[in-house]
Amino acid sequence: MRLDRRMTALGGPASPRTPARVSRVRMWLMGLIAIACLALGLATMSGSAHAAPLPRCTHYANYTGSGIPPGSGIPPWGFHASQSFRAGGSGFAWGWGDVNLDTNWISGRICQDGHAPASVIAIKVGPHISYHSHVAMMWGYPGNLIKTSLTVTASTDPACVVGTLGHVTMYASYNGVRSDSMQFFFDAGCADQDHLYHGQVVAQVPPL
Repeated sequence: MRLDRRMTALGGPASPRTPARVSRVRMWLMGLIAIACLALGLATMSGSAHAAPLPRCTHYANYTGSGIPPGSGIPPWGFHASQSFRAGGSGFAWGWGDVNLDTNWISGRICQDGHAPASVIAIKVGPHISYHSHVAMMWGYPGNLIKTSLTVTASTDPACVVGTLGHVTMYASYNGVRSDSMQFFFDAGCADQDHLYHGQVVAQVPPL
């Protein structure tokens, strides 16, 4: 017994308890490594989520004026609208951009902010106009009408993914009637974003 103790003290053969201690140290280190890897993975996932495109729709969201969304001067097309929907939902939408009816070309963006359930989507407009008319009839009144394609560019609605396609019918009555409307249609996944705005709508649709 004395010899074993002296050899251990002098760096000789380890006691029978040493391997167990080494195993516990290794298990402890492996546990720390696993925790670090998990934390790194969560941080990476969080970073990816924050890097995902989100709708930049704060501009003009609280606008309460009577005109179309402000931009550089008066844009060729634009609108703002609020609406109550079925099942207690409601929404607010606005958009503006450029248009050339001679070449059937249009550009711009639209934002739609829905409530109950809450969601916000950003939408790219055009570039091709599928139909336009200066003598369209809607809601019993004549007006200007444009139909064009849409593409979702950012979304907080998990079912409505970026890249989903759709189209919109823009209508602005004339002769001072003020019975404008905007109606959205989207492909599968974004069906909850299919809304008709009519009544509380101020729209400018060319020709002016």
